[in-house]
Amino acid sequence: MSTLLSGLKQHSVVVADTGDFAAMHKYQPRDATTNPSLLLKAATMPEYADLVAKAARDARTGAPTAQVALHRCMDNLAVGFGLEILKIVPNRVSTEVDARLSFNTQGSVEKAHQLISMYEAAGVSRDRILIKLASTWEGIRAADLLKKDGIHCNLTLLFSFAQAVACAEAGVQLISPFVGRILDWYKKSTGTASYTPSEDPGVKSVTRIYAYYKKYGYKTEVMGASFRNIDEILQLAGCDLLTISPALLEELQNHEGEVAAKLTPALADDLALEQIHLDENAFRWQHNEDQMATEKLSEGIRLFAADSLKLEKHLKEHVLK
Repeated sequence: MSTLLSGLKQHSVVVADTGDFAAMHKYQPRDATTNPSLLLKAATMPEYADLVAKAARDARTGAPTAQVALHRCMDNLAVGFGLEILKIVPNRVSTEVDARLSFNTQGSVEKAHQLISMYEAAGVSRDRILIKLASTWEGIRAADLLKKDGIHCNLTLLFSFAQAVACAEAGVQLISPFVGRILDWYKKSTGTASYTPSEDPGVKSVTRIYAYYKKYGYKTEVMGASFRNIDEILQLAGCDLLTISPALLEELQNHEGEVAAKLTPALADDLALEQIHLDENAFRWQHNEDQMATEKLSEGIRLFAADSLKLEKHLKEHVLK
């Protein structure tokens, strides 16, 4: 009998949600994702000290001020980790734009071009990179603009159906709905200690988005993210992609069993989903009407921004050497 991990790979593309190279070698995902929290964790690990030192050294070269050098070091580190990851995974890596640009369309576009230029200077084509942007209206607009330059985006911190619809209408390459954070909010707000896998609010959200995309022929890929347990993951088997932490990859690897596809294109035929179209006003109103999504998007941006500040503080001592 095969492991749950190998069975899952028959139905969904498995993506490693980590900056740990050893974990990627072990679980052999097709793609990998990073974010400021993962980079902060990796940057403080002794095994990546040389990568951090190189990012700082290169950042200092020709920098007119220490602040410019620090900003360069942040980008160098993100791309440096991405380049190492691409030596392991066969397909794509997601590299995140600073969360502090989440409400700045032009700033996000400029940062994305900068990151892509750095990858291309290192010999990596842009089709192997997904630029991660928060699923704000401004982030979605940035993705729409970047698409015209052949730069593909991963829209993260996605919690509402309105966000998913706006991403699809913009022709975004991939979205990352946060299953576990949705579950966290509902458990806290309702006092419900646990949900069955099929009734998990995060699972139901991704199921609805997946079915809507398939029903109306949207090409945007759906990648379930932010899982709290393997039951959530298995309930979404068949989703286009699933990005999974090393701890849960290990659990899937250590358990034998059959994995059935829960999400299939045929699912769209069974759900009554009316197609909608959203301009900016409609998007903002519908997203605002979803209390969970409004709170979790705001919180997620703040948390990623806070980790970016912590990473800057950690790197500052290397840049100023």
